[in-house]
Amino acid sequence: NEYNNPWQIVDQKEIYDNAWIHLTEYDVINPSGGKGIYGKVHFKNIAVGVIPLDENRNTYLVGQYRFTINEYSWEIPEGGALNEEPLAAAQRELLEETGLKASAWNKIAEMYLSNSVTDEHCFIFIATNLTQHNSKPEETEKLIIKKLPFEEAYNMVIRGEIKDALSITAILQTRLLLIANKLF
Repeated sequence: NEYNNPWQIVDQKEIYDNAWIHLTEYDVINPSGGKGIYGKVHFKNIAVGVIPLDENRNTYLVGQYRFTINEYSWEIPEGGALNEEPLAAAQRELLEETGLKASAWNKIAEMYLSNSVTDEHCFIFIATNLTQHNSKPEETEKLIIKKLPFEEAYNMVIRGEIKDALSITAILQTRLLLIANKLF
Protein backbone atom coordinates (compact mmCIF):
# COMPACT_ATOMS: atom_id res chain seq x y z
CA ASN A 1 0.00 0.00 0.00
CA GLU A 2 1.38 3.41 -0.98
CA TYR A 3 0.24 4.88 2.38
CA ASN A 4 2.29 2.46 4.51
CA ASN A 5 5.33 3.79 6.36
CA PRO A 6 8.40 3.38 4.08
CA TRP A 7 10.88 4.34 6.85
CA GLN A 8 12.75 1.68 8.85
CA ILE A 9 14.22 2.56 12.23
CA VAL A 10 17.50 0.76 12.88
CA ASP A 11 18.40 2.46 16.16
CA GLN A 12 17.53 5.54 18.17
CA LYS A 13 19.09 7.63 20.91
CA GLU A 14 17.81 10.38 23.14
CA ILE A 15 19.73 13.59 22.57
CA TYR A 16 17.97 16.13 24.78
CA ASP A 17 15.01 16.43 27.13
CA ASN A 18 13.45 19.28 29.11
CA ALA A 19 9.98 20.20 30.38
CA TRP A 20 8.76 21.21 26.89
CA ILE A 21 10.61 19.19 24.24
CA HIS A 22 12.32 15.86 23.69
CA LEU A 23 14.86 15.38 20.87
CA THR A 24 15.55 11.91 19.45
CA GLU A 25 18.03 10.99 16.72
CA TYR A 26 17.14 7.94 14.64
CA ASP A 27 19.38 5.77 12.48
CA VAL A 28 17.09 4.94 9.57
CA ILE A 29 16.74 3.23 6.25
CA ASN A 30 15.03 5.87 4.12
CA PRO A 31 12.26 5.20 1.57
CA SER A 32 14.85 4.70 -1.19
CA GLY A 33 16.75 2.07 0.84
CA GLY A 34 19.67 4.30 1.86
CA LYS A 35 21.05 4.65 5.38
CA GLY A 36 20.67 7.98 7.15
CA ILE A 37 19.77 9.82 10.30
CA TYR A 38 16.59 11.67 11.20
CA GLY A 39 16.12 14.04 14.13
CA LYS A 40 12.68 14.44 15.66
CA VAL A 41 11.62 17.10 18.13
CA HIS A 42 8.70 15.87 20.22
CA PHE A 43 6.61 18.64 21.77
CA LYS A 44 5.19 17.65 25.15
CA ASN A 45 2.49 20.33 24.86
CA ILE A 46 -0.18 20.71 22.25
CA ALA A 47 -0.38 24.17 20.68
CA VAL A 48 -3.56 26.23 20.70
CA GLY A 49 -4.45 29.49 18.99
CA VAL A 50 -7.49 31.74 19.27
CA ILE A 51 -9.07 34.29 16.95
CA PRO A 52 -11.18 36.46 19.25
CA LEU A 53 -13.88 38.27 17.23
CA ASP A 54 -16.20 40.87 18.70
CA GLU A 55 -19.60 41.89 17.32
CA ASN A 56 -17.95 44.60 15.17
CA ARG A 57 -15.48 42.14 13.64
CA ASN A 58 -12.55 43.45 15.66
CA THR A 59 -9.89 41.02 16.78
CA TYR A 60 -6.92 41.10 19.14
CA LEU A 61 -3.26 40.48 18.37
CA VAL A 62 -0.52 39.84 20.90
CA GLY A 63 2.92 41.34 20.31
CA GLN A 64 6.04 39.99 21.95
CA TYR A 65 9.75 39.59 21.34
CA ARG A 66 10.43 35.96 20.39
CA PHE A 67 13.74 34.60 21.69
CA THR A 68 13.98 31.86 19.05
CA ILE A 69 13.83 34.17 16.02
CA ASN A 70 15.36 37.27 17.65
CA GLU A 71 12.46 39.38 16.34
CA TYR A 72 9.32 41.09 17.55
CA SER A 73 6.27 39.11 16.50
CA TRP A 74 2.56 39.94 16.17
CA GLU A 75 0.44 36.85 16.73
CA ILE A 76 -3.02 35.73 17.69
CA PRO A 77 -3.37 34.68 21.35
CA GLU A 78 -1.67 31.29 21.47
CA GLY A 79 0.19 28.93 23.73
CA GLY A 80 0.68 25.37 24.84
CA ALA A 81 -1.15 22.87 27.00
CA LEU A 82 0.12 19.84 28.85
CA ASN A 83 -2.52 17.33 29.98
CA GLU A 84 -5.30 19.76 29.10
CA GLU A 85 -8.06 19.57 26.50
CA PRO A 86 -7.45 21.90 23.53
CA LEU A 87 -10.57 23.98 24.17
CA ALA A 88 -9.79 24.45 27.87
CA ALA A 89 -6.23 25.45 26.95
CA ALA A 90 -7.48 27.95 24.37
CA GLN A 91 -9.87 29.47 26.91
CA ARG A 92 -7.06 29.77 29.46
CA GLU A 93 -4.60 31.27 26.96
CA LEU A 94 -7.12 33.86 25.75
CA LEU A 95 -7.79 34.98 29.32
CA GLU A 96 -4.11 34.95 30.35
CA GLU A 97 -2.89 36.94 27.37
CA THR A 98 -5.76 39.36 26.67
CA GLY A 99 -8.10 39.25 29.67
CA LEU A 100 -10.92 38.15 27.35
CA LYS A 101 -13.52 35.47 27.98
CA ALA A 102 -15.88 34.19 25.30
CA SER A 103 -19.19 32.36 25.59
CA ALA A 104 -19.06 30.88 22.07
CA TRP A 105 -16.18 28.75 20.75
CA ASN A 106 -15.69 26.99 17.40
CA LYS A 107 -12.73 24.83 16.37
CA ILE A 108 -11.75 25.90 12.83
CA ALA A 109 -8.48 24.03 12.24
CA GLU A 110 -6.23 21.25 13.42
CA MET A 111 -2.72 20.97 12.03
CA TYR A 112 0.94 20.08 12.53
CA LEU A 113 3.11 23.20 12.65
CA SER A 114 6.34 21.88 11.14
CA ASN A 115 5.95 18.17 10.42
CA SER A 116 9.29 17.70 8.71
CA VAL A 117 11.14 17.94 12.05
CA THR A 118 8.52 18.08 14.82
CA ASP A 119 5.27 16.43 15.86
CA GLU A 120 3.82 19.68 17.28
CA HIS A 121 0.03 19.32 17.09
CA CYS A 122 -2.08 22.47 16.98
CA PHE A 123 -5.75 23.40 17.40
CA ILE A 124 -7.23 26.75 16.34
CA PHE A 125 -10.47 28.23 17.63
CA ILE A 126 -12.64 31.27 16.97
CA ALA A 127 -13.99 32.86 20.15
CA THR A 128 -17.05 35.14 20.05
CA ASN A 129 -19.41 36.85 22.53
CA LEU A 130 -16.43 38.41 24.28
CA THR A 131 -16.26 40.03 27.71
CA GLN A 132 -13.23 41.84 29.17
CA HIS A 133 -11.57 40.67 32.40
CA ASN A 134 -8.05 40.96 33.83
CA SER A 135 -5.16 39.38 31.93
CA LYS A 136 -2.59 37.14 33.65
CA PRO A 137 0.51 36.84 31.45
CA GLU A 138 3.19 34.31 32.36
CA GLU A 139 6.54 35.55 33.70
CA THR A 140 8.23 34.80 30.35
CA GLU A 141 5.76 37.02 28.48
CA LYS A 142 6.06 40.80 28.08
CA LEU A 143 3.03 41.36 25.89
CA ILE A 144 1.43 44.23 24.02
CA ILE A 145 -2.24 43.69 23.14
CA LYS A 146 -3.59 45.35 20.01
CA LYS A 147 -7.31 45.55 19.23
CA LEU A 148 -7.89 46.11 15.52
CA PRO A 149 -10.41 45.40 12.75
CA PHE A 150 -10.10 41.77 11.65
CA GLU A 151 -9.54 42.96 8.07
CA GLU A 152 -6.42 44.83 9.22
CA ALA A 153 -5.04 41.62 10.78
CA TYR A 154 -5.69 39.93 7.43
CA ASN A 155 -3.83 42.76 5.64
CA MET A 156 -0.89 42.33 8.04
CA VAL A 157 -0.68 38.70 6.87
CA ILE A 158 -0.84 39.74 3.20
CA ARG A 159 1.88 42.39 3.74
CA GLY A 160 4.13 39.83 5.49
CA GLU A 161 3.97 41.59 8.86
CA ILE A 162 2.65 38.47 10.59
CA LYS A 163 5.07 35.57 10.11
CA ASP A 164 3.88 33.11 12.77
CA ALA A 165 2.51 30.01 11.00
CA LEU A 166 -0.27 29.36 13.50
CA SER A 167 -1.46 32.98 13.25
CA ILE A 168 -1.33 33.03 9.45
CA THR A 169 -3.38 29.84 9.20
CA ALA A 170 -5.92 31.06 11.74
CA ILE A 171 -6.37 34.46 10.10
CA LEU A 172 -6.66 33.08 6.56
CA GLN A 173 -9.10 30.35 7.64
CA THR A 174 -11.21 32.92 9.51
CA ARG A 175 -11.27 35.21 6.49
CA LEU A 176 -12.53 32.35 4.30
CA LEU A 177 -15.26 31.58 6.83
CA LEU A 178 -16.27 35.26 6.97
CA ILE A 179 -16.42 35.50 3.17
CA ALA A 180 -18.57 32.36 3.03
CA ASN A 181 -20.87 33.80 5.74
CA LYS A 182 -20.13 30.84 8.00
CA LEU A 183 -19.63 33.19 10.99
CA PHE A 184 -22.10 35.69 12.45
